[in-house]
Amino acid sequence: MIYKVLYQENPEEVPVRERTQAMYVEAESERKIRKKLSYRNVHIEHIILLSENHLEYEKRSKDFEVENL
Repeated sequence: MIYKVLYQENPEEVPVRERTQAMYVEAESERKIRKKLSYRNVHIEHIILLSENHLEYEKRSKDFEVENL
């Protein structure tokens, strides 16, 4: 399953929409994503399981790259 993870680089600061980053992760569950990303010291805002249509849309982006956790 492919998830889109929205996060802020600095967990100490108040989240600001303009600084939100996105990464695409292949994982078995949201829980595993949170566990694997805990060492990166980022503030995870939201994790979205991508449907087939949403995934096809995201693949059109030049920034689309899937990380395998």
